[in-house]
Amino acid sequence: MEKQYKAGFAALIGRPNVGKSTLMNQLIHQKIAITSKKPQTTRNRIRTVYTSGEGQIIFVDTPGIHKAKNKLGDYMVHVAERTAGDVDVVLWLVEPSTFIGAGERHIIDMLKNGKTPVILVINKTDTVRKEEILPFIDTYRREMEFAEIVPVSALKGDNTQELVSCIMKYLPNGPAFYDADTVTDQPERQIVAELIREKALWCLEDEIPHGIAVSIERMKYRKKIVDIEATVICERDSHKGIIIGKGGSMLKKIGSKARLDIEDLLECKVNLQLWVKVKKDWRDSDFLLKNFGYRQDLEEK
Repeated sequence: MEKQYKAGFAALIGRPNVGKSTLMNQLIHQKIAITSKKPQTTRNRIRTVYTSGEGQIIFVDTPGIHKAKNKLGDYMVHVAERTAGDVDVVLWLVEPSTFIGAGERHIIDMLKNGKTPVILVINKTDTVRKEEILPFIDTYRREMEFAEIVPVSALKGDNTQELVSCIMKYLPNGPAFYDADTVTDQPERQIVAELIREKALWCLEDEIPHGIAVSIERMKYRKKIVDIEATVICERDSHKGIIIGKGGSMLKKIGSKARLDIEDLLECKVNLQLWVKVKKDWRDSDFLLKNFGYRQDLEEK
């Protein structure tokens, strides 16, 4: 009997900074979701597509589940929690530890109330010894019943193919949702904006809080070059000076690093121009949140 093709959706959920975006980028072998050392880097649901002869997995990366401090935070948590109920299988990423904190307990309560199969993914196994992993598995196994438990290193790619095989078990039979060469349904402009925001987060390190957004004002294709004009949005006048830097040095650094990733993405030369604007308390403004692309599910909240 011929093996049937599988196709379905898998959500990546977890606390901030557990490596959801890194894992998703590793699984599809391409950088779509941005990463940084700062928590709550991912703000929207991001869909990427893994296709093989066995089936197609649509990965849905979600913002880290955390205690919200503003409307953007409320939106991010709402997106993550809603996504967990809208997919065929949930991948819950945790760090290798025998301590289960309040954030993890909130996620356990949420998952226990759902009917979706849950695969526990213990990430960052490259940071611990192999013999330490079994106690971590036992700690979580006592809390709830999982469909599978898979230790991985998203950074190194260890055991990620085993994870793909486990996910396939829980997807329904059916045709592919996307063409075989599709890797994401994200609009190009949105990915470009996120790549610029990522470089800003990396370059600014601890100098600026998370209150920055990036708006793409213009993308124009010429023969072998793309002209991109983008604005970095911040919440305070003092932040604007830090982002620009002395003689424009910081903004130039952000732009040059972002341009390299954007050229890889678009596979052509990029002429990138950046500006900085202040929009006070934009993370608590429904209008500005929608304006900067955080529209999805906002009206349904």
